[in-house]
This record gives sequence, structure tokens and C-alpha cells, in this order.
Amino acid sequence: MWITLVVLAGQVSGFYPLFLKLGALSRRPVQNAELLLQSSEQADQKKNGVICSGEKARMEKFIAVAGNIGVGKTTLVNLLSEELGWMPFYEPVTENPYLADFYEDMPAWGFHSQIYFLMRRLRIHRKLMDMSASVIQDRSVYEDAEIFAHNLFLQGAINDRDYGTYRELYQVLVEFLPPPDLVIYLRASVPTLIHRIARRDRDYERTISADYLADLNELYESWVDDFQLCPVLILPCDDLDYVAKPQHLALIVDKVRGILMGKEEVQFNL
Repeated sequence: MWITLVVLAGQVSGFYPLFLKLGALSRRPVQNAELLLQSSEQADQKKNGVICSGEKARMEKFIAVAGNIGVGKTTLVNLLSEELGWMPFYEPVTENPYLADFYEDMPAWGFHSQIYFLMRRLRIHRKLMDMSASVIQDRSVYEDAEIFAHNLFLQGAINDRDYGTYRELYQVLVEFLPPPDLVIYLRASVPTLIHRIARRDRDYERTISADYLADLNELYESWVDDFQLCPVLILPCDDLDYVAKPQHLALIVDKVRGILMGKEEVQFNL
């Protein structure tokens, strides 16, 4: 069986694909982990690639895992953090003070709500870059603007003037924000997403429609096509099962390590 993983490396001249063959490797048991931003200084002496010298220790690597609702981002973050010995980071549960107003009147409060989400995501991204340990993040700062705020604009929940202001603010801030070392994009079809959302059976996700997921998928594909701030590893999640098949996880881990070390290997079925 062949699984195709596509790596997009940001270059002025464009992107290039890489194809790899599955190997039969094994992995260690998975353990759930949590990360508090306040605990970052406690990780200085761990075996996760911290660089220490006469200067302050700095985070060696930063990976962001991106993808649509239900695609398996949190699960992959758990597995990769265990395999690589890195710290996982999940978005803290905090209440957006604009949400109640937003659901009452989306056009009136869509801009305010998205500004709050963007501010929070940018602050988290900045703190992660200052950590002294390698980190894997569940969802990136870019998805707030490129996917969810953009989708609200297309639905008419944010007007042209407010969206223009939002985009300009986002683009200026991103210019000053160091990008991750790698973005892992989990690609899945709408039927796969619907199946996985139904399987985890969360109350607040039961009303998500196939059309909504399809709209988000289109925005994700457009974003990935244009993204050049760092390499992007695209995982075809309709074909990959990194939970039930250890060899699939091993392939992903091997590919991630190769990209971060600047090594690429292409295998052909001759």
C-alpha cells in the first residue's frame, strides 16, 4: 500500500512535492499530556532539544498542526508529542466576552468577536515562541484569519469595511510574528470529517452541516496553496490512520524529523 505525503516548502519559485513509501515501524504507548504556559521554565533541562549556552535557553522547534473540524488535530498532537518527547499545547478554554452578543446579532458583533479571537491567538503564538522547549500546537494563528474570519465574511457576518480592517491588522501583525518551523496540514474529505465528528459525539458539534465543512475545506485548501512562511507537510487523512496503524504514525514521525533536520528522501516504486 502507498500513502502519499506532500511537503510544500515555501520558496519564491513555488512548491515541490515529495512522495514516500510506508515503512513497518513501531511506536511507544500514548500518554495524554497537558501544557500550561506558566510551566515553560520547568522544561529547561528536559531531553527535548533545548539549546543552552551562556544566553537564555530558547525553544528549538515549533510545529503547528492545522486542519478542519474533526480531522484529528488533537489526537496527532498527543501522538507526536509522545514520540518526539516534545510539549503539546492545546488552546486554553477561555470565554470570548463577545460571543453571546455575536450569536444574537452576527453582523453587528462578528468583527469584535474575531478581533478578540485573533488577539488571544497571537498572544499564545508569541508566548510559544519564547518557550525554552520544543512545542507542538493544536491549531495555528493563521487559521483564525484565513479560515474562520474569512468564512464569516463570506457569509455576511462581517461587512467589507470591518473585514478590510481586520485583514490589514492581521497581515501587519503576522509580519512581526516568527512563523513555526513546520505546519502539518491534515486534509480530509467531508464524509471523513462527518464520520469522525459523529464518532466523538460532542453536543456542540451535532449541528455542524456538511456544507459548512465543505466551505471550510475550500478555504483551507486555498490557504495552504498560498502559504509560504514555512514548510507545510500535508497528510491525506482519508487514507492515514495514525491511531490504529503504528506504521502510519511512524511514517509521519520520520517525515517530520527529516524536514526539521533539512533532510529529504524520495522513494520510487520501481
